[in-house]
Amino acid sequence: MSLQVRSLVRAEGEVEVALHEVPVPAPGPDDVVVRVDAAPINPSDLGVLFARADVGTLRATGTAEIPALAAKIPAAAMAGLGARIGTAIPVGNEGAGVVVAAGSSPAAQALLGRTVAVYGGGTYAQHRCLPASLCLALPAGLSAEQGASNFVNPMTALGMLETMRREGHTALVHTAAASNLGQMLVKLCARDGVPLVNLVRRPEPAAVLRALGAEHVVDTSAASFEQDLDAALARTGATLAFDAIGGGPLVDAILRAMERVASRDAARYSPYGSTTPKQVYVYGGLDRAATTLTRNYGMTWGVGGWLVSNTLAKLDAGAVVALRTRVAKELGTTFASHYTARITLRELLDPAVVQRYAKMATGEKYLVVPT
Repeated sequence: MSLQVRSLVRAEGEVEVALHEVPVPAPGPDDVVVRVDAAPINPSDLGVLFARADVGTLRATGTAEIPALAAKIPAAAMAGLGARIGTAIPVGNEGAGVVVAAGSSPAAQALLGRTVAVYGGGTYAQHRCLPASLCLALPAGLSAEQGASNFVNPMTALGMLETMRREGHTALVHTAAASNLGQMLVKLCARDGVPLVNLVRRPEPAAVLRALGAEHVVDTSAASFEQDLDAALARTGATLAFDAIGGGPLVDAILRAMERVASRDAARYSPYGSTTPKQVYVYGGLDRAATTLTRNYGMTWGVGGWLVSNTLAKLDAGAVVALRTRVAKELGTTFASHYTARITLRELLDPAVVQRYAKMATGEKYLVVPT
């Protein structure tokens, strides 16, 4: 038998997250069975795990051996969860481990005994059966822990640069920039020669980024925030931003700063503002409050949602393979992750531990160790 974490939304407005005993899966001809040794907790994983429930209402159920949790889901959040009601969903977007069984196809057999990185869901489990095509064989010497965060953050960082190039921008702004993803983006932009403006909310993460070599770091809590942001935008020419926070006035502040910089050298006044395209994509939800827009930045601007899977779907198969190949080569360098703590499947369902990893604090990342 094997252990697997599943999340179930109930019609009465409650989520149940439980550890299940399940048979070790048998592979089909093109499948492999991976013993999952490491799987990270991403914000997107929390969204599936707790279905936007109020973690302050968590209560432990189940037993010490087979624990479970329950929590109340706000009525506003239930409106978007209709398709989930009554279906227990395996949780965990990505991870890494050793292939312990393989189907008969050459592609599957070639992975037997290899340490591979995987994505496709269900990685908060001791075993995961999935197509060999969703596995990335890790280079020799790279551990499962090093390969665990192989898709969500690396492909998001690469997807941001793809979006920048395809939309005609030449530099980026990134918020909550001291996260694991943010640190990857600093290294990636340095390698690819892309100017990057990093926004952080405290002096401490600013120091972390500067130690990595980040040139443009702006602290939103500083009294000189607006002036510092204007200066960074003027030096880099950034007109595209990716925002991990979502709620509050920060998106508005970025657009206002972009417009101020774009309008500085205008030959004449226009009631419609500058003609420079300004775009902010919201890709995260660290703040679930409303996004405040004053619309004080002319008429050439946009705010939208952004998702890495949607971006990759616009690329041809060869381009996606090239990005994945780059990730594999640079998992120990550009795309290296660091973890605050390592927890077991049972600890994942410990209310006290949940309160820590559910904070989604910048610079903190937890790793689930199923085996």
